[in-house]
Amino acid sequence: MATTMAKMVVSMLLVQLIGVGVSLLSKIALDGGMSPFVMITYRNLIAAVVVCPFCFVFERQMWKVLSWTVWAWIFANAAFGDVLAMGLYFYGLRSTSAAFSSIFQNLIPVTTFIIAMVLRTENLSLRKLPGKMKLLGALLCVGGTMMVSLLRGPELHMWRTNLLRHAHDQAPANTAGAHHNMVVGTLWLCGSCVSYALYFIVQERLVKVYPSTYWMAMLTSLVGSMQSFVVGVFLVHERSEWMLKWDLKLLTVVYSGVLNTGLAFLLISWVISRSGPIYPAMFNSVSLVVTTVLDSLLLGTSIYIGSVLGIVLVVMGMYAFLWGKGTEVKLAAIASATAQEQEA
Repeated sequence: MATTMAKMVVSMLLVQLIGVGVSLLSKIALDGGMSPFVMITYRNLIAAVVVCPFCFVFERQMWKVLSWTVWAWIFANAAFGDVLAMGLYFYGLRSTSAAFSSIFQNLIPVTTFIIAMVLRTENLSLRKLPGKMKLLGALLCVGGTMMVSLLRGPELHMWRTNLLRHAHDQAPANTAGAHHNMVVGTLWLCGSCVSYALYFIVQERLVKVYPSTYWMAMLTSLVGSMQSFVVGVFLVHERSEWMLKWDLKLLTVVYSGVLNTGLAFLLISWVISRSGPIYPAMFNSVSLVVTTVLDSLLLGTSIYIGSVLGIVLVVMGMYAFLWGKGTEVKLAAIASATAQEQEA
């Protein structure tokens, strides 16, 4: 039992570190002129190729039960998860920073819960402690995000950075332009959060009509790659933008497709099968902290007191929300088991 728990912890830490690498590499590639939808197209195509062998090894018969209804849900799943959620995230990442963008990744569970409440697929009972903790967590996450966005305070000078120092020294200061980019980037990231929430809601429906782990991931990545290509054709008119060379852009799409979608997907699926869907989300704060430190250390992004306080509130809110949600799931499972025993 202890060995399995240690493996799960190591697996989730590895997933978070892979995510940090994706954020930093994507930020550098986007700042270098790579189009978000070019990146998504190649990234998802590589991910589909990586996951495809697992489909035929572990779920060989699942392709036979594909129907038009399943294809419709896969199309919607890819549209919300890849084209909208990932596209808006990359636009937000390009306008802001890797550290700031990672904050919004921690808001996805709360955003999903809020939209699920609006759609009446989720309930909030304020008479019980788990419901109160979920509400408190949501408020802390929203408050922390607003603090990071609006309140800066004194800058923390904890270390010196040399990477991109020359480029920063040569570029003239433009406070108004930086503020505009931050506002626009925040809007992109908010849209990405909403899209990811809708993606998870659609995915929940898709699992019910097509209970396949690998085929669902592979087909969603493949369809998402095709959708992103269509959108990218309208936005990127230069053929040279679609040509990948042996440079950082190629490393970014291969790293993202193989490790972030391939290896990370397998590790998360393994952990969920043993501990449930709440456990992996508990490690999101690791990537938030590591991304903030490395973004400042390597890319020269400034860290402010307001940002640190906001991150603390987001992390506290996320754990409060996950505790409330996890407790509700456990209580529901106990109630269901008790009811079955009484019927028997």
